[in-house]
Amino acid sequence: MSHQARPPHEAAEPETPHLDFAGTTPYEDYVKADVLTHLQHTLSDDPGEMVFLVTTQVMELWFTVIVHEWETAAKALRSDDVPTALAALKRSVRELEALNASWKPLGQLTPAQFNSYRSALGEGSGFQSAMYRRMEFLLGEKSASMLVPHRGAPRVHAELEKALHEPSLYDEVVRLLARRGHAIPEPVLHRDVAQRYETSDAVEAAWAEVYSGDQNSELVRLGEALSDVAELVWRWRNDHLVATRRAMGAKPGTGGSAGVAWLEKRAGKNVFPELWTARSHV
Repeated sequence: MSHQARPPHEAAEPETPHLDFAGTTPYEDYVKADVLTHLQHTLSDDPGEMVFLVTTQVMELWFTVIVHEWETAAKALRSDDVPTALAALKRSVRELEALNASWKPLGQLTPAQFNSYRSALGEGSGFQSAMYRRMEFLLGEKSASMLVPHRGAPRVHAELEKALHEPSLYDEVVRLLARRGHAIPEPVLHRDVAQRYETSDAVEAAWAEVYSGDQNSELVRLGEALSDVAELVWRWRNDHLVATRRAMGAKPGTGGSAGVAWLEKRAGKNVFPELWTARSHV
C-alpha cells in the first residue's frame, strides 16, 4: 500500500514511540519497576535461591491485591451493593488462579535442592506473612495470637489488629442473608468478630433455602462466587502442602512451624463451610 493510499489515522501514527523523557520514564514513575527488581538480596550462593525469593515476593503482591478485592467486597456487602461485591470476588478468582500458579516454580524442588539454600532462611517462614494473615482474617480465620510475630513492626501490627476486630468477608455475607429475610440468630449476627468463625446450623439452613430458590438470584450468584474463592483457597493450601512434602518431607518447617503436619490440618478445613454442607439439603 502506497503512502498516499494509507488511511489517515495510520499515516498520522509515529514510526517510533516517544523516547526522550526528563528524569525517569512515566512507566517507571507508575510501576516502580526499578524498586521491585532491586529487592532481591539472596543469602546463599545457590542459583535456585533467586527463584524461591522472587516467587515468594510475587506471592506477597498477589496477597496484597486479593486483600484489596475482599475488602472491597466486604464494604460493598455492608452497603447492600451485591453487584460491586460480585465484581470484586470474580476478579479475586482470577487473581487466586495466578497466585496458585506461583507454586509451579517451587513445586518440583527435591530435598537436596531446597536444602542447598534452606539454611539462609533462618527462622523466616511464610507463616509470618502479615498480608497472608490478613487474607485469613477476611476468610474468618481469626486468632489474636497471630499478631504476636509482628509486635516489632508497629505499622504492620496496627493494620493486623484493625483487621482482627473488623467483620470478616463472611461475616458481612451472613449479615446480608439476615437482611434479605433469612433467619440468622442474634448470637451469630452479633458474635465477637475477633474470634474464629464457627459453623451455624441456621446459616446452613439459610444457604439451603437460597439454593432451593431462583437459580438466577443475586444470592445464588454470590454463593457461587464465594464457592469459587473457597475452592481456590483450598487448592492453594493443598499445593502448599504438596510442595512442602516434596521439598522437605515431614521435617519441622522453617521458623519452627510443624511443617507438613500443620499444613495438613489447614488443608482439611473448608472456607465458608455452610456453603458446602448446605448442598446436601437442597
